[in-house]
Amino acid sequence: MRPVAVLIPVLCISAMILLRCQPGDRPLPGATFEAPAHFPAPAYSLSENPLTPAGFSLGKKLFYDGILSRDSSISCASCHQSYAAFAHQSHAISHGIDDLLGTRNAPALQNMAWSTHFFWDGGAHDLDVVPINAITNPVEMDEYLSHNLRKLRAHPEYPKLFKKAFGNEEITTALTMKALSQFMIALISADSPYDRYLQGENTALGPQQLRGLAVFRQHCASCHSEPLLTDNQFHNNGLPIRSSDPGRYAVTLDPADRYLFKTPSLRNVAQTAPYMHNGRISTLEKAVEHYRSGIQVSATLDPQLISGISFSDAEKADLLAFLEALTDEGFLNHPDFVQ
Repeated sequence: MRPVAVLIPVLCISAMILLRCQPGDRPLPGATFEAPAHFPAPAYSLSENPLTPAGFSLGKKLFYDGILSRDSSISCASCHQSYAAFAHQSHAISHGIDDLLGTRNAPALQNMAWSTHFFWDGGAHDLDVVPINAITNPVEMDEYLSHNLRKLRAHPEYPKLFKKAFGNEEITTALTMKALSQFMIALISADSPYDRYLQGENTALGPQQLRGLAVFRQHCASCHSEPLLTDNQFHNNGLPIRSSDPGRYAVTLDPADRYLFKTPSLRNVAQTAPYMHNGRISTLEKAVEHYRSGIQVSATLDPQLISGISFSDAEKADLLAFLEALTDEGFLNHPDFVQ
């Protein structure tokens, strides 16, 4: 039996975030939090930070505002672009403050309410603290949280927006993070052709995509678990070792976690190139081929990959066709998600 959709109703106030609510319309982000019927229950604690139109609106403004960075030049959206599922399309490593480079690829931001670990190494367990890493990182936004509070409190608009969202004009780091979380938990991608097929629309996938789904379920779904298409776990997937980035080991200090990185969701994967934690693979075709012929054996390699994954050229083409069917055009072009 499918889980019943989780609904947290609040007012639909079109003036706040341009919600185009008409009788019979499906509620849009900020009007409700609606867990898709074919998804599991969300991991995020909505009871502690319920989604509201005012909270969503504030979080969206903060997400697109460079004010959170040292010189106001870098916003969250600088490295998380809506049309790329909030990844950084065509950038292996994102450019931060003063055009500095980090060491990892900016991951997509979608279905965040279902994540239990964040970042490629799982260094955060709570969505409400995730933005702190980017804000304080010296090669990303390079700002002190205390400086952010001074800037936000002195701003002509933010005190009023915080009052609308949280009931008073007091601006704290905790409330700033909760507002950003409200925007991020609204970024739900669940209406790709694949999703429509899961929900009974048999013609949503063509013959080649259906063959690709079979290939996917045979070879890929053990880590990219359906329907979220990630197991929220960590694996060494056979990339060449770069000792400068030990992956999960940097968090746990467990030698068994060396070079393990979080399994990314494959939702909208055709729009999020380049691939892998360091953006080293430029195309989706090359990413798929890596698992057939590019696996590098090392001490912590996932046992399922020791011999690589065997599939024919025809199966590879079918798999690529299926991966294209994971594109959710409504999510990528949602008018309430863009600036």
